[in-house]
This record gives sequence, structure tokens and C-alpha cells, in this order.
Amino acid sequence: MRKDDSPGASTSGALSVSQLTRQAKSLLETSFMEVHVEGEISGLSRPASGHWYFSLKDERAQIRCAMFRNRNRLLNSAPADGEQVLLRAKVSLYEARGDFQLIVESIEPAGRGALQRAFEELKARLEREGLFAMEHKQPAPVPPQHLGLVTSATGAAIRDILTVLNRRFPGLAVTLYPTPVQGADGTAGIRAAIERAHRHGRCDALIVGRGGGSLEDLWCFNEEAVARAIFNSRIPIISAVGHEVDVTIADLVADQRAPTPSAAAEAISPNRQEFFDRLSGLEERLILKTRQLLRQHSERVAELSQRLRHPRQQLQEQAQRVDELEARLHQQTRRQLAQHRQRMHQYWRRLTAVRPEPRLHQARERTQENHQRLERAMRARLEREQQRLCNQGAQLDLVSPLATLNRGYAIAQDETGAILRHADQRAPGDSVTVRLAQGHLSCRVEAVRESAESNNENA
Repeated sequence: MRKDDSPGASTSGALSVSQLTRQAKSLLETSFMEVHVEGEISGLSRPASGHWYFSLKDERAQIRCAMFRNRNRLLNSAPADGEQVLLRAKVSLYEARGDFQLIVESIEPAGRGALQRAFEELKARLEREGLFAMEHKQPAPVPPQHLGLVTSATGAAIRDILTVLNRRFPGLAVTLYPTPVQGADGTAGIRAAIERAHRHGRCDALIVGRGGGSLEDLWCFNEEAVARAIFNSRIPIISAVGHEVDVTIADLVADQRAPTPSAAAEAISPNRQEFFDRLSGLEERLILKTRQLLRQHSERVAELSQRLRHPRQQLQEQAQRVDELEARLHQQTRRQLAQHRQRMHQYWRRLTAVRPEPRLHQARERTQENHQRLERAMRARLEREQQRLCNQGAQLDLVSPLATLNRGYAIAQDETGAILRHADQRAPGDSVTVRLAQGHLSCRVEAVRESAESNNENA
């Protein structure tokens, strides 16, 4: 296709917006194959598509970033706004908006970047002092008379080393100098174990190392104290820390570096089968030839990749476009909901203007007022009746026999409770109950005397 026939080409011969953004994108992606950028997460958005969008900023600038679902699902946890991180990303341009952006491949906390800087600073300083120089390195005897192991007694490294030695050279004498190989006690423990090996004087080679782990797990092998203990060792030391891709300060200072603990055991133990040497030579030739072929094919692929646009990039751009449309749909939906709420509010106010509640409220107030007046009238009537009852009670109390008792009089009763009015109703020896104002008296009649009035009446 000729330039003028391409989509979006201008009839005047000038570049169209699409052409310019496409060329700018191609220039960015070919000029920056992969970058590592450190900054602060800002404005993190995680739409339903599973892709992440955010800005990475520092004190003076910021850049848009996109991390697609096939990459962010590999992370153990999502980053948060304000978190300082280290990104591994590709520089690109989002053609639909002309935005300069990073396509993020991995995210890790920025503290790892700080450790990496500390590693590089110590490495440069020790290199200037000559601790890495080849003239200081001692050849390790193969096989050694007595091999010392400076590692954890419970880690995978000791098992791997002993397994290889038992398979290749089971008669080799081995002494373990156990030590922590990570954490706060790792640095001092490794240095002390190397010193113990020197005091014992039995070993003519040492393997110092541990199994794989994170940069933080391996950090004690990047400490200056461990590096100087290895450099000052009179016993040849093989460093075997982590996996093949892990390189520590201890590896650079040691007399020999093995990519893994198992490889260190392989290097220090003799090979009994001569054909392994021939196989090793064939392997090296095969690797060399394979690397040449891979280099040629890589160059060819790189050339074709510049000419051929990868479908994943188109899918990523379409995914961004879908996310934008989804955001616009949500915004339009919220706007329509707000309009409907406003209309319902208007209807509610109109309905409120004609509702019967105000009249019912007035009726309730009148009913409450009448109820209060009725209560006041009833209380007044009740007070008058109570006053009247008190007055009548006082009048009854004046003629009550109990009032007479309160003045010092008493009432005599027989066994049945009948009131005695004449002395002849009782005979000497009879029981009499005398009721007083307070309590009763049980009495016995000693004598009966009639009054003068009774005698006159009898005459």
C-alpha cells in the first residue's frame, strides 16, 4: 500500500493524526525496548476488565501506566495509591488519545531498588579495592582432602550438596559448620563459621552458600563483613548462593563461583567417567552453535517485529478503548439516574401540596386540646369529691366508738364478742375481754356490784 493510500492519509500530502501517532509509537517502542522506572503510584483504577491503569509520579513529573490482566494476575497483591514501587515496563503510546504511556510488565516495592543500589555501591567500592581481582583468587584442589560446608544445617543446600557428593565421590570427608544464612544473625554467623573452619585447620576447601530466595533472603551474602571474611580466608572458598541468576558480593569475592550448591559439589568432586569430559566438550560446542543460531534468528525476529505489528498490542489498545467506553456508559447512566431522581422529587413536592395530612394534623390538635380540657375537668371534679369524702369521714369519726376509746373509755365484751352493758350480765369467775383504744385486755370477774341507779330502778 502506498503512503497516500493508507487509512487516514491527508490529500495534501501532510501526515494525518493517525499516521503521526503511529510513527511516534513505533519510534518510542523501538528506542526503548525495556525500562526500569521508580516512582509513586497515583490514581490507581481497576475496571471490570481486569486491567490496571494508574500514574507513576515523582516530585516534578508523572506518566500514565497500563498493566494488563495477563501480567497483573501474576502478582501476589495489588499496589495501592501512594506506594513507592519499581516498574519494569515498555515505553509505548496509546494512539486513540495520543497519550505517552508505559506498558507495565512487573511491579515490585521500591525497597528492592534500594537494596539493589546498596549492592551496586558496595560492589563498586570493593572492586576499587581489588577484592575481585583474579590475582587474589586461590585454586581449589579437586578433589580436596577435607571439604568444609558453611551453610544452614536444615536448608535445601546441605541436602543437595551431600546428594551430589554421595553420587560422585562418596569417600570425600566433609565437615559442616552450621550457621544461619538469612536474617539478622546471618552475617555474623557466616563470618564466625569461616573463622571456625580456620581454627580447626582440617579443611583444604570450603563451600559457602545457601539455596535460592529473594534479594532480601540472600542479603547477608551481600554484606561487607562476609565479603572481607571470604577475601581474608586462607582456605579456597567456592561461593554457591541461590540460583544461577543470583549474583552476590560473596560470589564476586570468592575464589570460585558456582551457580548453585549442587553445581559447587559438582565442581569440587572428581568425575570418574571420562566420557563426561567428551560430553562436556560436545555440550559446549552445541551451546555455542545454538547461541549463534539463536542470535541469527533473534536478529531476524527483531527485524520482522519492527515491520509486523503484534496482535497483542492491538488487543491491548482495544481493551483500553473498551474500558473508556465502559467508563462513558457508567457516566451516562449516573447522569440519567440523577435526572430521574430530580423528576421524582418534583412529583413528590406536588403530591405533598395536595395531601390530607395538614387537615388531619389540625384535627389531631383540636382532639388533643379537648382531651386536655376533659382531663382538667375530671381532675377538678375528683378533687371536690375527695374533699367532700374527707369532710364526711371527719363527721363520722366524731360519733365513732373508736373516738370514744381514744378519750380513755373501754368496751367490755364476753367470750362471743358481744358488748356488755349491765354488770349482771357477768358472774364472778367469768372471763371478760376489755377493748382499749390500743389493744385488748383479758380479765376475770372477781365481784359484781350494781350501781345505785340500778337499785333505784329495781325498787
